[in-house]
Amino acid sequence: MPDSPPAVARPRAHDTREAVLFGGVYGAVLACSMVAALTQYGHTSAASRRYDALWLLVTACASALAHGYAHYIAERAPHQRWDALRTLAEEWPLVAAVLPTVFLLAGAGWGWWPPKGVEYPAFVLNIVILFGLGLVTARWSTRRWLVAVLIGVVDAFLGVIVVIANALIK
Repeated sequence: MPDSPPAVARPRAHDTREAVLFGGVYGAVLACSMVAALTQYGHTSAASRRYDALWLLVTACASALAHGYAHYIAERAPHQRWDALRTLAEEWPLVAAVLPTVFLLAGAGWGWWPPKGVEYPAFVLNIVILFGLGLVTARWSTRRWLVAVLIGVVDAFLGVIVVIANALIK
């Protein structure tokens, strides 16, 4: 009987919950940091807000591709034909997490609301997302509601610190 080809080991499938939480946190922090960096120079016209929205979306897609590629390379198992694309597609939560901020910036660019000062609602929106992710994670870990709310507050506060640190570095 001829030797059959060795079985190809599948790379570790990332847990959906883990991917959503990682992508959500990374995306919210990325969105806050990008809005802070893009508005640092005082460009608040409608055209600049449309540009900011597009630039944030491109940055999120590039970050997702980089993370997917890093996972693909880091697992170094023999891969099947579509594993690279599957690994890249698993990074969708990062892109999804920046979409509310993209919408907020684009809406300011399209005249739905004033483009000047839109960074403040964007900042609050992303801090609320971080709070929500912390709360949901704590509840999934069977924490009591009060503890889960406190964890959400701490996660949001840590997000604020990271965003401020990013803004100061840039």
